[in-house]
Amino acid sequence: MYEAQRALASPVRNPRMATVIGRLLGAAFLICFGTGLYSHFLQEPLDWMRFSTRPEFLYQVTQGTHIIAGIACFPLLLAKLYIVFPDLFAYPPVRGFLHFLERASIALFVGASLVQITIGLLNTYQWYPWPFPFRQVHFALGWVLIGLLVLHIAVKLPVITRYWSKASADEEDDDHLVDAVSGDRSENAEAVRLWGNTRPGGVTGRVLDYIDRTPRTPSRLSRRGFLTTVGVATTAVVGLTAGQTFTPLNALNLFGPRKKGVGQQGVPVNRTSAQAKVADAATDPTWALTLMVAGTERAFTRAELLALPQTEVTLPIACVEGWSQMAQWRGVRLRDLADLMNADPDTSFRLISLEERGSFSKTQMGREYVRDPLTLVALELNGETLDLEHGYPARMIAPGRPGVLQTKWLSRIEAI
Repeated sequence: MYEAQRALASPVRNPRMATVIGRLLGAAFLICFGTGLYSHFLQEPLDWMRFSTRPEFLYQVTQGTHIIAGIACFPLLLAKLYIVFPDLFAYPPVRGFLHFLERASIALFVGASLVQITIGLLNTYQWYPWPFPFRQVHFALGWVLIGLLVLHIAVKLPVITRYWSKASADEEDDDHLVDAVSGDRSENAEAVRLWGNTRPGGVTGRVLDYIDRTPRTPSRLSRRGFLTTVGVATTAVVGLTAGQTFTPLNALNLFGPRKKGVGQQGVPVNRTSAQAKVADAATDPTWALTLMVAGTERAFTRAELLALPQTEVTLPIACVEGWSQMAQWRGVRLRDLADLMNADPDTSFRLISLEERGSFSKTQMGREYVRDPLTLVALELNGETLDLEHGYPARMIAPGRPGVLQTKWLSRIEAI
């Protein structure tokens, strides 16, 4: 065991570096968790929940940040695993209950993290090579990860506190490198005696010289080089995908599943009419949008909707996969339709699509969206008649809502 640790010794494999990378990884997970909760409850709100409709691009930012932070977890998690890898060869493997708790929490955390960020990434490409429902498992794993993260922090808090700042960690950090060379204390002392200090304030240089003279391939990766590599890798994976959300980076979007401006009417399409099997019903000349309030129904043909006062708004389509696109929408304000039906101002609505199957063929819209002047039954997109792939003959568009709730191919709107 000692020989394995000795062979794996490196200037970057120490508690200080583990703390530095751990802070970044922990922050990324917390950002993912917070923005993920917001997205989840937008899609499945509790009865008492109300959401802000301003700024209208709020969900565009929160979900884009969620995906970016999740992507950043890949290089950060791999970096953390590289740092702590020699600890796998610690002997004895378990030194007591707290040590067992520490190792178990780390093993579970790493395993759950890899599953979580992997299925999250594949979801952005809408590829589901697993038998379980993504949304439910992703949501549950988020809670598991946060629980394991809290447990890990609690167990490692003394080490985290000791190595939180560079100034307080230097001396003990160097001592850790000495101990990592070998379990033989006399051999460590001989290493320190034989080779002089090559860095002011510590013994790192002596230890590294000693490591280089041992019969193994020495580590040549410096701490600065390691941090630079991690920084470049994180910047690359984020920068080459963030353009699907943030316009200034659009030209660098090489790996994002959607690209701004690409799609019918200059807007990407997530779910097609063929996938939803709505083409025949949507193009039927007898189509009408039915509104039902307090037991009273009224059907509006597309021509009747076009004859009502029209409003034009600029709102984004912002999908849970992280991509978004600003667009110009034109149609009838939902609150005007609600007033035509004498709906109570506190009324919420159920939106029903022509799509007969699908997780979001029926969605709910709280009163905060119903009464918002930017919420439309959209009939046109970017100055043209709404394309079938974007929800013809009519779709919903509202500020601050996930794309899956911007119901396409509207059939009915019912007060609830």
